[in-house]
Amino acid sequence: MNPITSPTILVVDPCGLDLTATSALLHDNGYDVHCAQDVDAALKAAQSLPIDLVIYDVSIDHETTESLLDKIRALPERNDVPAMFISSTQTPDVVRRTDQYGSSYYLRKPFESEVMLELVDKALWMPHLVNNHILQPHFNVKTGTSVTESLS
Repeated sequence: MNPITSPTILVVDPCGLDLTATSALLHDNGYDVHCAQDVDAALKAAQSLPIDLVIYDVSIDHETTESLLDKIRALPERNDVPAMFISSTQTPDVVRRTDQYGSSYYLRKPFESEVMLELVDKALWMPHLVNNHILQPHFNVKTGTSVTESLS
């Protein structure tokens, strides 16, 4: 059995400054974070780390988005990994892709830190993931919350 740790979040963003800021925010709030600036690095990380959430800048092209998430979700024990899309644009195409690729949430850059953290917490406890978390716990629930509080 795996020891219970913090959730591992893969952040994929071609902008180094945005990548650093997002990863620092998440790390400072108790998440294990792995960063990737391109699809190859992201896929390599997903193959070797227990990824619990992918935060993905969808300004990387349409085909790359579909390909990366399909490849990650084809890996053992990654078929239900949630994804959160971020982007500096809010065109109908970007928003449509959020649903098309099964993303949990879409967040427009620049975003409020509190909003990002709330959405990350919600994405990690989506209803279809709860049984996995209960049957095979591999990360801690935030201090002072119960599973029911995390679900609401």
